[in-house]
Amino acid sequence: MKNLILFLVASAGLAMAGPPAETTLGDISRALSTGDVESLGRYFDSSIELSILEQEDVYDRAGAVTAVRAFFSKHPPRSFSQVHQGSSKGSDAEYSIGNLTTSNGTFRVYIYMKVEHGNYRIQELRFDEE
Repeated sequence: MKNLILFLVASAGLAMAGPPAETTLGDISRALSTGDVESLGRYFDSSIELSILEQEDVYDRAGAVTAVRAFFSKHPPRSFSQVHQGSSKGSDAEYSIGNLTTSNGTFRVYIYMKVEHGNYRIQELRFDEE
């Protein structure tokens, strides 16, 4: 009985913790690889700092989706490979750096995500020419 209670408490804690960072970064990587802006936009925070080829601005979620869609229409993605990932000391932020290969060249992508209550929200996204 004691083991059953311990198992239930541990299971509830894991369920409330949210998706692991690997799953979230994997989902984001797949969205970048295929140019799936709708899936990528699900991870955008309500306000996001977006930099596309040296044009930086702060957008709301819908504006960021529109800007990234325009970028992908000019540079259709072929693949995305993650080069580096990490987290902040307090585990309240994650980041990823990778290479986006498109039909028009390769771009370095920087992603900064805030983690709140197990929810991952992209707060900064950068596309720089390689």
